Amino acid sequence: MNRRRQETHSRISSIVILSLILAGAIGAVGGVTYVYYRNCQIKIAREIDAVERRIEQHRLDIRTVQMRSDQILNLFAIRKTLQDVGTDLVPIPVGVSEDILPSPSSAVASASL
Repeated sequence: MNRRRQETHSRISSIVILSLILAGAIGAVGGVTYVYYRNCQIKIAREIDAVERRIEQHRLDIRTVQMRSDQILNLFAIRKTLQDVGTDLVPIPVGVSEDILPSPSSAVASASL
């Protein structure tokens, strides 16, 4: 009876132990690699979000500047401002002004300078 207990007690071969250690090492390396690449993905996603927020902020700034320039360049606002300042400027009638286009020869001459 003592003989049977000793035979069944130590029957784990070294190949099984080595394969378990190898499987554990492969699993550990795979887990570390997965975590590394996942962290890289999260970092890139955060950078993309930051860039998108900056783009949206720039778009908002552009719209704000356009709105302010439209308010400043409003014809009626300019007239009211000039009137409040007390300037002696008067509006030009529509038929008085004329457009003068530069001659083609002067355009070529100025481009060669």
